[in-house]
Amino acid sequence: MALLASSYPFLGVLWDMLIFFAWVIFIWIAITALIDIFRRHDLSGWSKAAWTVLIVVLPWVGVLIYLIINHAGMAERRYREAASAQAQFDQYVRTTAGPAGAASEIEKAKQLLDDGTISQGDFDVIKAKALS
Repeated sequence: MALLASSYPFLGVLWDMLIFFAWVIFIWIAITALIDIFRRHDLSGWSKAAWTVLIVVLPWVGVLIYLIINHAGMAERRYREAASAQAQFDQYVRTTAGPAGAASEIEKAKQLLDDGTISQGDFDVIKAKALS
C-alpha cells in the first residue's frame, strides 16, 4: 500500500486537479459563448455558423477571439435578458395579486364595516388614509 501511495505524489494529484478544472472552466466558457451566439438577433445564420465552426474546430482560439471581440456585447445582452425577465415577473405578480389602490382599500373596509368587525369611525379613518 505504501508503494502505491508513493507512486502518485501529491504534486501529481494537484496538477491533475488543476488540469481537470481548467477543462471544466473552458467547457463552461465555450458553452456560454455558444449560447450567446445563438441568442443574438443581430447575427445572420451564416455568421452564427461561422462562429460555431470556429469554436468547434479551433476551440481555444475560437473562444478567445469571440470573447475579445464581443465582451461588451455579451454583458449588455445578459443585462437586457435579466431586466426583461424581471419585468415579466413583476407584471405577472401585479396581475396575479389583483387590483390595489384606494378603491380596493375602501371596499375591504366597507366589507369589514358591513360584517360588524369595525366601527363607522374606524371605517372613516381607513377611508381617509386611502384617499390621502
